[in-house]
Amino acid sequence: MITGRPSRTFRRSGGRAAQDPAAGRLGRLRLGRADRDKYPRTVSRLRLVRVALATVAAVLVLALVATAVVAVVVVRRPLPEVSGELALPGLDADVTVTRDPRGVPTITATTTEDLFRAQGYVAAQDRFFEMDYRRHVTSGRLSELVGENEDALAADKVIRTFGWRRVAEQEWDILDPSTRDALQAYADGVNAYLSTRDPSQVAVEYAVLGLRLHTPAPREWDPVDSLAWLKALAWDLRGNYDDELARAQTFASVQDVARVEQLFPAYADDVNAPILSADELATTATRTAATTELDLTDDGLQSALASAQEALDAVPHLVGDGAGVGSNSWVVDGRFTESGGPLLANDPHLGISAPGIWAQVALRCAEVTAQCPYDVSGFSNAGMPGVVIGHNADLAWGLTNMGADVTDFFLEKVEGDVTVRDGETAPVRERTETISVNGGEDVELTVRETVHGPIVSDVLGVDAVQDAPRPEDAPGRQLEVALAWTALQPGHTADALLAMARARDADDVAEVAALLEVPAQNIVFATTDGHIGYQAPGRIPVRSTVTGGAVPSDGTWPRPGWDSAYDWQGYVDPADMPRALDPAEGFVVAANQAVTPTGVGPFLTKDWDYGYRSQRIRTLLEERLATGEPLDVEDMAQIQADQRNPYAEALVPTLLELPIDDAFDDDGQELLRDWDLVSDTDSAAAAYFAAVWRTLLRLAFDDELPDDASPTGDSRWLEVVRRLVADPSSPWWDDRSTPGVVEGRDEILTRAMVSARRQLTTQLGRDAEDWRWGMMHVAEPEHPVLGGPSLPGLVRSFVNPSPLSVGGGSSIVDATAWDASTPSYAVTAAPSMRMVVDLGDLDASTWVTLTGTSGHPASVHYTDQFEEWATGRTFPWPFTRESTDADAKDRLTLVPAS
Repeated sequence: MITGRPSRTFRRSGGRAAQDPAAGRLGRLRLGRADRDKYPRTVSRLRLVRVALATVAAVLVLALVATAVVAVVVVRRPLPEVSGELALPGLDADVTVTRDPRGVPTITATTTEDLFRAQGYVAAQDRFFEMDYRRHVTSGRLSELVGENEDALAADKVIRTFGWRRVAEQEWDILDPSTRDALQAYADGVNAYLSTRDPSQVAVEYAVLGLRLHTPAPREWDPVDSLAWLKALAWDLRGNYDDELARAQTFASVQDVARVEQLFPAYADDVNAPILSADELATTATRTAATTELDLTDDGLQSALASAQEALDAVPHLVGDGAGVGSNSWVVDGRFTESGGPLLANDPHLGISAPGIWAQVALRCAEVTAQCPYDVSGFSNAGMPGVVIGHNADLAWGLTNMGADVTDFFLEKVEGDVTVRDGETAPVRERTETISVNGGEDVELTVRETVHGPIVSDVLGVDAVQDAPRPEDAPGRQLEVALAWTALQPGHTADALLAMARARDADDVAEVAALLEVPAQNIVFATTDGHIGYQAPGRIPVRSTVTGGAVPSDGTWPRPGWDSAYDWQGYVDPADMPRALDPAEGFVVAANQAVTPTGVGPFLTKDWDYGYRSQRIRTLLEERLATGEPLDVEDMAQIQADQRNPYAEALVPTLLELPIDDAFDDDGQELLRDWDLVSDTDSAAAAYFAAVWRTLLRLAFDDELPDDASPTGDSRWLEVVRRLVADPSSPWWDDRSTPGVVEGRDEILTRAMVSARRQLTTQLGRDAEDWRWGMMHVAEPEHPVLGGPSLPGLVRSFVNPSPLSVGGGSSIVDATAWDASTPSYAVTAAPSMRMVVDLGDLDASTWVTLTGTSGHPASVHYTDQFEEWATGRTFPWPFTRESTDADAKDRLTLVPAS
């Protein structure tokens, strides 16, 4: 049974929308797919890697089309055995692996070590290439996998500069012994799978790469490979570094701190409620603010910051980046539910890829004891033991990005091998990294670090920094940028993830939070005995108060590294982090908004999501609770699928007041008059409004902002425009590209509507009534290596799921984000999974993931959840032993090797 509401699904075909019948992976391989190169799209940081692989893929195409038999053998050879009996060295006893109709494994073992050994084996069966690609990225060895390529080498240089793997190696030594045992058992399981197979039996991607490059058998999996993956998670969910750089770079164009701050407005507690009210906080602390002396007009500073931005942009994003990355989560008290137990919902918003980020799994000890304490089901990351988000028999938990400010850029005065510190000098540490390039010469990289962290401005763009004008107070010295980031210190996140799977109550969650240092994630939780709660974790820097100067030094602007008064002063005590248990209103919503009211609790950041998703969820919950009708799982799923547009709520009333005299140009505006403000796939008004939104951002802001700072259209820009609508004569409305003319709000909004009508006429047709949001707003997951537009269409059709139309949009509860700074309306980030847990009846819970549980393009489980995901539907999620046994479609027994 599938639950949820249906919606129309389209695929692109020659630029028109058409019904897309369900098709198997091999069916799409034979028939091919419409050319998508003509459509604007957001391309990966690794686009040049794909260009380099185009020749490889073309050779594979010739091999595949030569004979259907060869094609079937090549693509199906890596598919795993899912029934019968297989020997797994190191097991103490038999392990059973059952799979449901969507290939989701339930692993049952008698010992913890056997459980994680089997999980490693099954993960390698399903997703080893994904794991291998990730570890090449996180260790700065991408060039070793894909060969000579400019972007791959740039990524390797930056990640070696960060030293992700070096930190992971240090982390290994401080982990709890039980965590090390789990990581080692997982690695042993992976390696047992690899030891009996050549690369072509492991993944079809190795067959493609092997046509051009020497592709040796993959290295054995090391437990540190798993820990390094946590650094990628921490990087993509790190908080406000983009805003910090953007403030300084925007100032270079605007030259006015107050006007810059108008583009980064303070969170409005009176508009969108924080997660916790002051009354709900268990502890409070006061925040500090600081100001600093920086010459923001200095060309050397701006050049250094631009170099830092260029370097950081080279890092591949494995789970998502920038606008749209966030999450929804909420929990409702059992006194308001049909089952009598709490309901918990979660849908993390991350980048879309094929396969999707999450791998569903259940891990079960045959008998739950202190020695084997796991009975947990949920969403895992291939390459890591355990479950990241899910539930056990006693507790369910969801995670959303807290957005805490855990990075700072320190401006360093460098001369040779020293920096200035408090009028004296401090050494700059150096190390040499050797980057192996498959088929090419090794590359040596000198990495430099100050007391604050690695110097990122000289990974790329060194010459620009060295040649830049220097500050007056730093004669003879070079200005550079170092990155301070909490994840560059070894921590206990791996301990936290495994401890979360064993947690039973609020006290256990608090202990987990003290270990979950990076990435800082809001935790909402509920228990089968009726409690609900919230807990903020994370290693949060404490910044000192320094007075005097032009800009605040609270982490929102770069900091002077030459004055130790601006150094971090330690970290917030975990006991002081915000938390709540059983709040009086009976629910908690955590959707990336501010955690506490302004000025209450420890200072976490100023750069929150602005809370439009969270407020809409609160409103829907309040409305449903006011009816007195009990809530159930389906009610929660309907909220997850809500597509009401907050941008439209802020703008449409004003747009409808403006006269458009031309009857043709007025057609778009007419769509808005009867619009219900819901951005569903079939909405013509939603399509038109999206074009208006993008155009007004360009007209209002692009004339004054740097080229690389065009508005992305996320919640920050919604808040900026919402405030500007109330100020029709604000200087931001004036188009500086029209000298002698001073435009106001109404002129810009009218231009935007007329321009949008003409754009969509060209793109979708003359009749505005025929437009559809789903024709423009398409989810197109791509394979990270073989999925780009430079690859032959036959290969792309095989590894990339057919695009699907979706509703929703940025800052909508159904958060299928798109980037307004690009020409495309395609989805850039989206709910990477959806789950609803009923703590009163765990077998009534539901889930779905973006694409499917398999990483093999030839598997039916590569995309068998994608259409349901796109239309807001979910699958049953059985948990009890009886229910999972009844749902089992395949059964594999792993036995100890003789």
